[in-house]
Amino acid sequence: MRRFISRIIKPWLALAATAAMVGATQQGCSKDASTAKAPEAAAAPEKREGGVRIVELSVTEKGYEPSPVSLKKGEPVKLVVTRKTDHTCATEVVMDGYGINTPLPLNQPVEITFTPKESGKLVYGCAMGKMISGVFMVD
Repeated sequence: MRRFISRIIKPWLALAATAAMVGATQQGCSKDASTAKAPEAAAAPEKREGGVRIVELSVTEKGYEPSPVSLKKGEPVKLVVTRKTDHTCATEVVMDGYGINTPLPLNQPVEITFTPKESGKLVYGCAMGKMISGVFMVD
């Protein structure tokens, strides 16, 4: 009986304990329902610089803010992203289809320039499968 406990039960207990610890440490990488944002696009005042729209984003414990943000197809955009927390996995911005995978140092604004190619919902987020994400609504 001891051999059974040593060889079968102990590894399962260790696996369960490890899974519980991993879940606790990744808590900052997920959003709960209380922080869900309204589906309406943010109506922030538009800034422009030489025909390029400037969009300022912050990474907080709530995620990428503001989100969603309205953009126009074919209009160049310069994102100015500032990560203001070290308590999430959102330490970079990944945008599939645009070749964007940009690290975000803490408390330093980072500029990312791109032009939306297609209308619709454009999701960007962290490198962990966009567990923390933001949305651009492209008209």
